[in-house]
Amino acid sequence: MVDSHTHLGICEPPDDELVAAAVAEGLTHMVTIGTDVESSALALAAAERFPEVYAAVGVHPNAATGFSDSDYAALEEMAQHPRCVAIGETGLDYYRNNATPEDQAVAFKAQIEIARRFDKPVVIHTRDADDHTLRILDEHAHGMKVIIHCFSMGSRIDECLAHPDWWISFAGNVTYPKNQDLRDAALRVPAARLLVETDAPYLAPQPMRGKPNSPALVVQTAQALALERRVSYHDFNLEVESAAQAVFGW
Repeated sequence: MVDSHTHLGICEPPDDELVAAAVAEGLTHMVTIGTDVESSALALAAAERFPEVYAAVGVHPNAATGFSDSDYAALEEMAQHPRCVAIGETGLDYYRNNATPEDQAVAFKAQIEIARRFDKPVVIHTRDADDHTLRILDEHAHGMKVIIHCFSMGSRIDECLAHPDWWISFAGNVTYPKNQDLRDAALRVPAARLLVETDAPYLAPQPMRGKPNSPALVVQTAQALALERRVSYHDFNLEVESAAQAVFGW
């Protein structure tokens, strides 16, 4: 199994224990995600330490205030690291409004540009900004590999799937009873484009809801999705691993 999106640097316990627990549950790969320049550097450091860990480098929309040339240059340099498999997470977040929409858009478009230059997938965060997020992707990310992280746009799944180079990643919230729309969406995603993630330490799956999440718990979300899609966990696991290899290229 693969955890396509986690944040090792803000999880507990230490990375050694988190990775060991995940490997014991059968994980072969984890992608730890940067949310600013500093955490992106830490993500790369973790990827250098553990053979199962890879990194995505980026500036989260909530950290996009004053996105600068130096931020761009730092991400550009980190994007060339051999353990960097994606750019992001980036996108738009109009729920928290920690950065202006204008600053978020500048950072978003810049990171799409970096991802295109270095032929990396771009990892997308969107919250209360779906129309604008999809419009920017349509205008600036044509033909690129895109990962919609923590998919939440249940009513727009067909619009997303119309893009053949977009992957859809489901987090623990797909297991929450009220989120039937997400489970319905998961049934529509071709196996070759479906990913599973934790977004740890957030969004623990239903059996652990309210507690800190960790990469090992991606198995619970994967098991729930396999049941929903009426396939064995073994087959679902192979499908997710193949989809992840196709987008991340490890």
